[in-house]
Amino acid sequence: MAGGARRLYRRILQLHRALPPALRHLGDRYVKEEFRRHKAAGPAEAQRFLREWEATLIQQQINEDKQNVREKAVYGIQLTEEKLNDFRDEQIGQLKELMDEATKPNKKITISKDSEYKT
Repeated sequence: MAGGARRLYRRILQLHRALPPALRHLGDRYVKEEFRRHKAAGPAEAQRFLREWEATLIQQQINEDKQNVREKAVYGIQLTEEKLNDFRDEQIGQLKELMDEATKPNKKITISKDSEYKT
């Protein structure tokens, strides 16, 4: 994962600039950890990883365009059952943690054990 991955990574972080601060921080942290985790992936896994992130990026751009048209914020994408079945147990756990953090009723989001609460 070299030049193409870096461009994709930067583009995702650029899109996150439009998010509310707490979601931006959460999303940036998640993306950084995911890209770091897949840095040493084999060629097949790296290709799949990049394809999935490219699809996510395209969906984010579509959501951003829709948001500009109707002025209502739309974040994230709906995962199909087929996509969820492709995930490893560890990835399902990460998604659950991400969902729990993003949907906390008190709107405080913690990113890691060593970080402070962000509002």
